[in-house]
Amino acid sequence: MSLSKRKTGPVRMKKSPQDRFVDFCIYTIAVLMILAVIYPLWFIIIASFSNPADVAGGIVWLWPKKWVLDGYMELFRQSAIWRSYGNTVLYTAAGTLVALLVNLTAGYAMSRKDMAGRKWINYFYIIPMFISGGLIPIYLVVKQFNLLDTFWVMIVPFSVSIYNIIVARTFFSTSLPEGLWESAQIDGCGTIRYFFQFAIPLSKAIIAVIGLWTAVGIWNSWFNALIYLQSENLQPLQLLLRRILISNQSLLGAATGEMASELRRLSDMMKYASIVISTIPIMCLYPFLQKYFNQGVMIGAIKE
Repeated sequence: MSLSKRKTGPVRMKKSPQDRFVDFCIYTIAVLMILAVIYPLWFIIIASFSNPADVAGGIVWLWPKKWVLDGYMELFRQSAIWRSYGNTVLYTAAGTLVALLVNLTAGYAMSRKDMAGRKWINYFYIIPMFISGGLIPIYLVVKQFNLLDTFWVMIVPFSVSIYNIIVARTFFSTSLPEGLWESAQIDGCGTIRYFFQFAIPLSKAIIAVIGLWTAVGIWNSWFNALIYLQSENLQPLQLLLRRILISNQSLLGAATGEMASELRRLSDMMKYASIVISTIPIMCLYPFLQKYFNQGVMIGAIKE
């Protein structure tokens, strides 16, 4: 007599109508939130390729009615655009590397329980988060160090972030087992060697988080460049785009008739195009860092 084999597998519980209604509400809210985040970015992109009259008339909402490249052509006709683009890339790359080196080393030092004066140094770090030095004192310090109107003024004064140091300290305190350090000590490994050969390779998540935060901040920074840079050959992309838009508005105020209408059209198209070219590059970094970023933002969320 043969015994029939019963197929085994995961048992699925049948959902009640109330559960299905709750799931429907959750998915609906999630889709609406996704659209609320993505659509403004998509609208800026399609508006940069559309006629401003169509955008103002509400005709453009999902796809350009007619593809127009005048905004990009006029923007890239500016001779300084590529130089400023290169400056921004250099500021972002160098500033991110320096910030990672400074904040990670400080965070690791603060995570060591055997560090003398650790408690008081923590207080020293926290106080500046609530009491800022202000623009004028920082400007005077930058001037005394002869950093005004130099490449390093966009990197050195703003490389230290107390918030990033605290995040790095929390990561090292909770993610690196103490036994790893003790084993390394037995094998004759020093503190510096342990940091670069063990701590850093195991810290990809926090490196991605701090690196992305820092890179986005430097890429979008225009106020610091406005205050500390005077030479046009050192200006980043954001400051150049601001200058171009202000110049177009000035020309628009002096023009009349058909010339004013054409300048207004170009000004609107350049406005959308400038947003696209200044936003898309930094957004392209996120898909490559998403895995580590999702891990990093969970630091301290789960208590073991």
